[in-house]
Amino acid sequence: MKKEIIDKLENMSACRDAVEWTNQRKYKSTAWRECKRGDWMLWLIGRTIKTEKERKVLVLTACKCARLSLKYVPEHEKRPLKAIQTAEAWAKSRKGIALEDVTKAAYYAYNAAYAYNAAYAYNAAYAAYAAYAYNAEYAYNAANADYAEREKTLAKCADIVRSFYPKPPKL
Repeated sequence: MKKEIIDKLENMSACRDAVEWTNQRKYKSTAWRECKRGDWMLWLIGRTIKTEKERKVLVLTACKCARLSLKYVPEHEKRPLKAIQTAEAWAKSRKGIALEDVTKAAYYAYNAAYAYNAAYAYNAAYAAYAAYAYNAEYAYNAANADYAEREKTLAKCADIVRSFYPKPPKL
């Protein structure tokens, strides 16, 4: 990988593991195609978006990744799903949905994680917070799942990210 790209990743405060993994690839396009860490990909996109329109695409992507974790949330607990749906509605510019609604839904999903000890509710909250955060620093957390299935879920998330972003973002 070109030193220039590695330097940019380091200047953006990318995690050491991501920088080292990327540095082992010859081309940026190869790294993007081979990446199995949807959280890294969401993080990078979040750090490179510049417009609200781009942010809305990122939010839809993060929501789709967050939905991978809903199977871990107790069936009767609807707050995480509501957070995802609210963030999706905002990203699709649905009338009557403001950023404040997304923030409130994310807050309730975040509290659901404490109420039911369901760490996966955090994922919905982070997806919703991605809508609110201008640099979308929370978006990468949308990919987290049960430790035993973490790699599998992150790989699924990476595929979701590539379906929205076939090419890596410009650094």
